[in-house]
Amino acid sequence: MVTPFKENGEVNYEKAAELARHLVENGSDALVVAGTTGESPTLTQEEKLELYRTVVSAVKGKAKVVAGTGSNNTAQAVKLTRLAAECGVDGVMLVVPYYNKPSQEGIYQHFATIIAETELPVMLYNVPGRTVVNMSAETTLRLAELPNVVAIKEASGDLEQMALIRKKAPQDFAVYSGDDCMTLPVLAVGGSGVVSVAAHVAGKDMKKMISAYHAGDTATALQLHLRLLPLFNVMFISPNPCPVKGALNLLGHNLGPVRLPLVELTDSERKEIDNVLTGLGYL
Repeated sequence: MVTPFKENGEVNYEKAAELARHLVENGSDALVVAGTTGESPTLTQEEKLELYRTVVSAVKGKAKVVAGTGSNNTAQAVKLTRLAAECGVDGVMLVVPYYNKPSQEGIYQHFATIIAETELPVMLYNVPGRTVVNMSAETTLRLAELPNVVAIKEASGDLEQMALIRKKAPQDFAVYSGDDCMTLPVLAVGGSGVVSVAAHVAGKDMKKMISAYHAGDTATALQLHLRLLPLFNVMFISPNPCPVKGALNLLGHNLGPVRLPLVELTDSERKEIDNVLTGLGYL
């Protein structure tokens, strides 16, 4: 979920509540708050906690709320995870430590330390394009044996790795795509769904695609996947979440700007997004 800001750069909590309700009404089963798409690196701890509370209050009983509490600072992640639990979230998402470039053992110990300090369900998040380090299937499988590790958001783009995780992990361990364009392939190797950016715009169609696949209607799932490819692609013509926030603003949600070091879309980027939204009938 993107984080709305006022024009002066402050978090717009009222808009966050509105957006949370909109996403749930349009197909999202759960919301990740203060993740990459929520511009977590530029949110303070206090802002994150207020966002957790705001979204929990807005969608309680209608969707799960997953707090992004990961960090490359293990102690900091432990503290934020504990505080998130007090906000009433349903689970947490923990990203592989970025910048530090830890070994696989370091990744395991980092996660195991945080997990030992919470009873909340945990979704791991592997995104080597941002963290530089890929969490191997073997490390994921070690972590999947811990009692409250229930899922992974896999954005490695490596289908073989995802298939291996699905093959060897406990049956109730869920594998989610971390890339919209990989959703259908990940479903084909046993994945459960997607932690989506494009669902901000196409939530109902994303839900139809996933439901169709799980119902055995692979032809409909493929048709929807191919139809949505232009949207999947245009959501990454500039750093995430600039395109999706721009798209939502074009659709009238008025979610404000992004925070530095991210910058606003260029006129040509905005026009490209406009063309895709119009072509798909969303605008």
